[in-house]
Amino acid sequence: MKKISQFLLSLCLGFSMLANAQVQEAPDQLIKRLSTEIIDAAKTDKEIQAGNRQRINDLVEHKVLPHVNFDRMTSLAVGKNWRAATPEQQKQLINEFRTLLIHTYSGAITQIRDQKVEFKPFRAAPDDTEVEVKSMVIQTRGEPLQLSYRLEKTANGWKIFDINVLGAWLVETYKGSFTAEVNKNGVDGLIKTLIEKNKKLAAAPVKK
Repeated sequence: MKKISQFLLSLCLGFSMLANAQVQEAPDQLIKRLSTEIIDAAKTDKEIQAGNRQRINDLVEHKVLPHVNFDRMTSLAVGKNWRAATPEQQKQLINEFRTLLIHTYSGAITQIRDQKVEFKPFRAAPDDTEVEVKSMVIQTRGEPLQLSYRLEKTANGWKIFDINVLGAWLVETYKGSFTAEVNKNGVDGLIKTLIEKNKKLAAAPVKK
């Protein structure tokens, strides 16, 4: 009986590992798939086109957020002050920064019209654990927009930990303002600022 149980456990673990291996995507393929799914949804979903905030947020929650490492992104944005924060403060910072990025990404989705994304050749060694996927957003009017992603390899697949828009990395952009706020009002002051900003974004009308 014990041998049968061990066999069944091994079989289940084997299937689990196989399933995990099958869902793992190369980082460039992951970004290409997400980009295509987001753009297609924004162009075809009538609720999103009408500015339904809940529908837009649901799209971000289910399509984008599972592939983002918010813990690392937040710690990088907070910088040297991260270690000075208590575990509870770190948790609050992650939650508020996550909410801020949801509002930011949701706002970008409402502006999608006829854009398409073109990807630059992906270069990475097989044993790389951090990579960059570069792309350009092509518009019917105006110059192409640079859009790149930094990803890290984890046990649960590739995760995004930074985004470059128009030549500026998101983490570095927030790092300056976060540091200034902590220096002025402490970690709790930064948390309060993020909470207030998220409340304003949540109350603002959806731009279409």
